[in-house]
Amino acid sequence: MDAVTATPPERRRGRRPGGADTRAALLGAARLEFAERGYEGATVRRIAERAGVDAAMVNHWFGGKEALFTASVDLPVAPSEIRDQVVPGDPEQLGARIVERFLTVWDSTAGGTLAALLQSVAGHDDAARMLRNFITDNLVGPIVATAAPDAHAMRGALVASQLVGLGLVRYVMRLEPLASADHATVIAAIAPNLQRYLTRPLEPPA
Repeated sequence: MDAVTATPPERRRGRRPGGADTRAALLGAARLEFAERGYEGATVRRIAERAGVDAAMVNHWFGGKEALFTASVDLPVAPSEIRDQVVPGDPEQLGARIVERFLTVWDSTAGGTLAALLQSVAGHDDAARMLRNFITDNLVGPIVATAAPDAHAMRGALVASQLVGLGLVRYVMRLEPLASADHATVIAAIAPNLQRYLTRPLEPPA
């Protein structure tokens, strides 16, 4: 995540000399914009201006803002893919689908990007902002909105606490036996609590 705090590239006139140079400039500018303004606040136009290229280059190299965000955070899969895979189906099994997908995606890279991002959060405000953007705007927030009856922001924060905690313990601390537990065991233990956050009443019974 060191690139998040890099100095913004100077605005240049005309086209950059090479494709790799243009792509790298866009990624650097995107990390800065997303960290400073959040996902919703960052625009393709501002990212392109910061990179010193035409806005059309964002679509040319990445296909749009979400794909650029995915690449800038170095995620192994686009948030839209995760949403498309977990949202369809029985809402009462949404918690299980989320945990299963989370494990499948992050185990495929041995936790790689997630571990690096979580390790960066404690000491880098920019990394923390990017993780919040990812959670609230791109992943957990939109998923929660499809199933939660109320209190979307609180439910989203609770879901995030469960997933971030799982990521920290399994991929950063590597605390056993959770670090090497099979998916079925982890899903059975965590999904019911996640489901409560998603669809069950949050208030204590009268």
